[in-house]
Amino acid sequence: MSRPSEEHHQDHDYADSRWEQRQEWTVEEHEAGERIDKFLTDALEEDTSRTQVQQWIKDGCATVDGRTVKPNYKLNAGEALSLLIPEPKELEVTAEPIPLDVVYEDSDLIVVNKPRGLVVHPAVGHYKGTLVNGLLYHCKDLSGINGVMRPGIVHRIDKDTSGLLMAAKNDLAHSGLAAQLKVHSVNRKYVALVHGNVPHDTGTIDAPIGRDPRDRKLYTVTERNSKHAVTHFLVLERFGDYTLMELKLETGRTHQIRVHMKFIGHPLVGDPAYGPSKSKGVMMEGQALHAAVLGFDHPRTGEHLEFEAPIPEDMRRLIDVLKLR
Repeated sequence: MSRPSEEHHQDHDYADSRWEQRQEWTVEEHEAGERIDKFLTDALEEDTSRTQVQQWIKDGCATVDGRTVKPNYKLNAGEALSLLIPEPKELEVTAEPIPLDVVYEDSDLIVVNKPRGLVVHPAVGHYKGTLVNGLLYHCKDLSGINGVMRPGIVHRIDKDTSGLLMAAKNDLAHSGLAAQLKVHSVNRKYVALVHGNVPHDTGTIDAPIGRDPRDRKLYTVTERNSKHAVTHFLVLERFGDYTLMELKLETGRTHQIRVHMKFIGHPLVGDPAYGPSKSKGVMMEGQALHAAVLGFDHPRTGEHLEFEAPIPEDMRRLIDVLKLR
């Protein structure tokens, strides 16, 4: 499947984006015969429901070779599929009293330690139980640059990744933090437990990342329709068939660390999408990845701030088990 254009980037770093977006695909031979509603649901973010996709199709937001179709339309190879995702109404995301581990907060921004299993922002059709719902309750107001669905969100981490995340309370702070992300001056370090004994103590993975043509929900290292991606690594400790690593992000692509570690043959322990099917007895709910360090210049004062979050208990217990082997 080719993706000739996508007007809204879906990286971890949200510099300045709108929720309203147009996405386009060309149907490939192996996708012929698939229903358009299933095709689109698989192609979009994980939290977008099939019911919502079907409603967009009925509303004429999706076209095949420029014409509208029904949700059960079966695609043909070579057809050009276009989808315009409308901007949601203003009151669709509500504040919820979700407990937050606040590491730092002032009138401009907030830094939280996100637990594993918590989704960062809502998606169309799923508006509750996310970090954004909790932030809206706690902060009362967030930057509106990224629209209703991602208020204040400058960057994100995956649902099953724990650790530090910053959010902006106003547009000045949002623009300042986004600018630092764009020029790669934000210090973001992760701790990860990976499969295998990584042979080099330090190194850099410089490999472009794009959609996996075999699975629209996943990403892979590819030259086709990809974006520059760089991850630096440092081995912290080795446990035979496992390695504890520090990973520093230079860029912030979707699933970047998970894809890069799989690419070099050392996927994350517990990674349901990019890890091995057999764990050799080592189990975790979600990938063993933690955003441990976050450093940046305050967007108003210029003061450099740097925060650390300890490895979560489930990951710590797993490391302790490996040390005893």
